[in-house]
Amino acid sequence: MSAPTIRRDQVDGMNIHWSQWSLDAFLDCQERLGFTGIELWGAMPHLWLDCLGYYDAKTIRHKIESRGLTANVFCPENVISPYQVNPQEDLYASRCRDYFTNAIRCAAELGCTYLSINSGWGYWNENREEAWKRSRDMLRSLAEVAEQEGIILTLETLRPQESQLVVTLEDEKRMLEEVGHPNLKAMVDTVAMSVSGETLEQWFESLGSDIRNMHFVDCNPYGHLVWGDGNRNLGDWVATLEKYGYSGFLGQEITDERYLTNPAAADFRNFHNLERYFEDEL
Repeated sequence: MSAPTIRRDQVDGMNIHWSQWSLDAFLDCQERLGFTGIELWGAMPHLWLDCLGYYDAKTIRHKIESRGLTANVFCPENVISPYQVNPQEDLYASRCRDYFTNAIRCAAELGCTYLSINSGWGYWNENREEAWKRSRDMLRSLAEVAEQEGIILTLETLRPQESQLVVTLEDEKRMLEEVGHPNLKAMVDTVAMSVSGETLEQWFESLGSDIRNMHFVDCNPYGHLVWGDGNRNLGDWVATLEKYGYSGFLGQEITDERYLTNPAAADFRNFHNLERYFEDEL
């Protein structure tokens, strides 16, 4: 029986653990390793994005493409930043909608296919259903903007300590159904999935081809890790991707602080663990 495979061009390097290094340093490393695509985390010092505008997508796209890379996914910072999908106050809501609208437009200028997003978190001391309605309405509004710009939003779950809203597969299904817009699709974050005690098989059985994107990393209950540093079985998960015919992107969202001082070394180990499963390497 042949070993399971993924395509090289499915795997996207990501710059979130390069936050103390220049964008050029990140891109040079991805080119050197043999990545063909990236998921661009949209925050300083690599990209300026706020409720007023963004800078400078044209220059950044040139930097990416001059190295033979493609920006497949844009991931605007919206967990540790003040901007979120579920603001309560009117002025805050207006600023957040402007922020994500700018993110969608930036993604289009970068040449991305997808923009990864989540439900936001609301307030812990409010009724969950009230917060849910705000998230649903904001996501529907943003999906309409994404349709105009030719971008698909992909909705990832968060961990329970990050949100009281979309944190499980059932939450994901409910939100997608209630938003009911073709420009909002499903996204798997393997850390959030694992924390919720779910499996890739369950996600594929429930959502199938609606799953368009993933944050596909090793993990433990606390972090997004380099493959080999957590307790997940890469080969088993690649076999699951192959079984269900998954052809979307596999973003390498590595966030643990241990990787900040030498992100190139982290990417080297991560890439070489993954390339054992590239179909063009077998």
